[in-house]
Amino acid sequence: MRAAICLFTVLLFVPAGNLHAQSGDQTSKLMALENAWNQAQIHHDSKSLEDLVGAEFIYTDTDGTVMNKAQFLADNDDPDYRASLVTNEKVKVYSYPNTAIVAGTYHAKGTYKGKPFDHYGRFTDTWIYLNGMWQCVASHTTLVGK
Repeated sequence: MRAAICLFTVLLFVPAGNLHAQSGDQTSKLMALENAWNQAQIHHDSKSLEDLVGAEFIYTDTDGTVMNKAQFLADNDDPDYRASLVTNEKVKVYSYPNTAIVAGTYHAKGTYKGKPFDHYGRFTDTWIYLNGMWQCVASHTTLVGK
């Protein structure tokens, strides 16, 4: 009985959103959002990306360039960038109340300004659960060897 009262007391002070953000379904949801992000990059679908990233989004690219949301979306619209493949591997989701860190490796392949590229890298994305939806607020990518 004492344990039940302690558990009830703890749950009373944990906001409902925190419980929702920590459910196992959220890992699957975040993985799906990461895959949707990849597809949006392949298809230059900045409208979909706009919905995935937060208003104060910050992106650090492989060359150290830092972009805000508007710059990131404009970069996605660059017609010189033609990805034919963007996939994630070895993805792990680290869950916290209303926050998740998604980290893994990626493979991107295509052409940029007519020249082929075949990149392997690591990424770390920070997602927050806000107003009933997940949004990425920070992303960092680094190139690594094959």
